[in-house]
Amino acid sequence: MLDALVAGTTDPEILAELARGKLRAKLPALKEALEGRFQALHALVIGAILAHLDFLDEQIDRLSDAIEEQLGPFATGVRLASTIPGVAARTAEVMVAEIGTDMSRFPSAGHLASWAGRCPGNHQSAGKRRSGRSRKGCKWLGIALEEAALAATRTNGSYLQAQYQRLRPRIGHGRALGAVKHSILVAYWHMFTAGEIYNDLGGDYYQRRDPQRQIRRLINQLERLGQHVTLEPAAA
Repeated sequence: MLDALVAGTTDPEILAELARGKLRAKLPALKEALEGRFQALHALVIGAILAHLDFLDEQIDRLSDAIEEQLGPFATGVRLASTIPGVAARTAEVMVAEIGTDMSRFPSAGHLASWAGRCPGNHQSAGKRRSGRSRKGCKWLGIALEEAALAATRTNGSYLQAQYQRLRPRIGHGRALGAVKHSILVAYWHMFTAGEIYNDLGGDYYQRRDPQRQIRRLINQLERLGQHVTLEPAAA
């Protein structure tokens, strides 16, 4: 529609028919919104913005091709990392570029998490535990892990989502998200050590591990509502 406007088309009927997807369900409102003044100055400004967007898309494609060429020897590693929930192809490329694929440098998954700055600090003085802030890790890896963890919390039926939902009420969003980042790194270490794709434990992992926990939680919720519940032993 913007291209048509820049080209000189101002008829709301014609412009509205260019709508795609879900926007077509709102054609009457769209036609009404397209009625108005669209002068040559508007066309000049929008044309410049669209040209800049085309330029950026072209540069992104060029850089993506260069990145893919450089990561050619590590293509298998990128595909392996992409199997982790929340880790998109671009995020996987960053993880492989920053961490590598040789896990012999890290004796354990904990060493990798510590190197990446995803382990709590250990600051004790005079027998008192002070700030447990994580150490600073690689900036670009940190950004990639942030995006991956946020995406993982929205991946329905995944262990990482279940982990986040279990921890958030108790320790808050930030620390729960940090735990998901740590889990992603632990999974990365094990996957690249064994050369295996990600094996998700499932969104019901905690229910399977401790089924009584869900029952106790339900009882607590009912008791807060003023309903007393007594469990009777099952008949033999």
